[in-house]
Amino acid sequence: MRRVVVTGMGGVTPFGEDWASIEAALREGRSGVRVMTEWDEHAEIQTRLGVPVDHFDTPAHYPRKMVRSMGRVALLGVRATELALTHAGLLGDPILKNGKTGVAYGSSFGSIEPMLALGKNLADGRLTGVSATGYIQAMSHTAAVNIGVFFGLTGRMIAASTACTSSSQAIGYAFEAIRYGKQQVMIAGGSDELNICTAAVFDTLYATSTRNDRPKETPQPFDKDRDGLVVGEGGCTLILEERDHALARGATIHAEILGFGTNSDGAHITQPQKETMADTIRLALEDAGLDAGAMDWVNAHGTATEHGDIAESHATREVFGRAVPIASLKSYFGHPLGACGSLEAWAGIEMCRGGWIAPTLNLRNPDPRCADLDYVMGAPRALASSRFLSNNFAFGGINTALVFQC
Repeated sequence: MRRVVVTGMGGVTPFGEDWASIEAALREGRSGVRVMTEWDEHAEIQTRLGVPVDHFDTPAHYPRKMVRSMGRVALLGVRATELALTHAGLLGDPILKNGKTGVAYGSSFGSIEPMLALGKNLADGRLTGVSATGYIQAMSHTAAVNIGVFFGLTGRMIAASTACTSSSQAIGYAFEAIRYGKQQVMIAGGSDELNICTAAVFDTLYATSTRNDRPKETPQPFDKDRDGLVVGEGGCTLILEERDHALARGATIHAEILGFGTNSDGAHITQPQKETMADTIRLALEDAGLDAGAMDWVNAHGTATEHGDIAESHATREVFGRAVPIASLKSYFGHPLGACGSLEAWAGIEMCRGGWIAPTLNLRNPDPRCADLDYVMGAPRALASSRFLSNNFAFGGINTALVFQC
């Protein structure tokens, strides 16, 4: 089996499009949560909180003809990929178009506005507003196919649409495509947009934070006083490459992916099961040929929901058998749904290389119902680490774990 390395990373986030800007926000303990005044006309929704990417506009150099098929989900993914390819030194490289480069990309769904427009037209008994570009913007694999077309990719196309595990599954499947000799390079990641419809879904499940008067104090992963998640948005791409190919071209290797595990609960749509969560962590460690003692810290899913936090913490403790350091980045970025796995992997790699971990923001009093773990809180922690585990868990009981070595 071939070794798989990360040679490029890039993203569009609430804190900017480069690691220096993101790192500054994490070190300062700066929250991206704000009150969404744009939602004021919707009186029934309880949460008014979100984590938008306010600064993002369609890049001026994007051809209008290509942009027509892109909603915000695709635009975030394409821009993140452009940044990652540039970081890897592969933007414009012939390998993108010779069949040796594929894409594995995920999102929860496509862009909402064209879906609403289609629904309204059908409800009104009209078809005049139905368009092919609207469908392409709305389809669940819109980011993956638009990335493929924009960069002229002719390799494998893997579209993951598994809610919160979309981009972590995409990274895992891209890793396997290279490991087993099917591709030399893979563009992997995910994107999702913030829309009131997304927030409303979680709102109906009483899973959203309603601290509308104190936006910077929420979410609070693993805290006994947490009151739910805050939905966000963004896009993030990792460039995965076969190690020998990366070395031959003189690429900078930022990390190596050692293992990937994924499974499903088969039990409940919205209530995670710690047993299968623990099993997927074991699968990733087994795939990496390592035991839990070889991991220095855990990059948690940590959504700040009751069932999720408790189940994840106990699954982690069961596998590790010790109070391993653990932290959740959703306390800063909110929950960007299909983008969270790749965004958290990017930040995890950069922190691992930098010898520190960002604390879980707003975590002051760990919930006693959560397992006995070393919850990183208060201030950034210096930690000389070489390996970490990155976990994501989605509605439908879909679980993923990735092992990274820096």
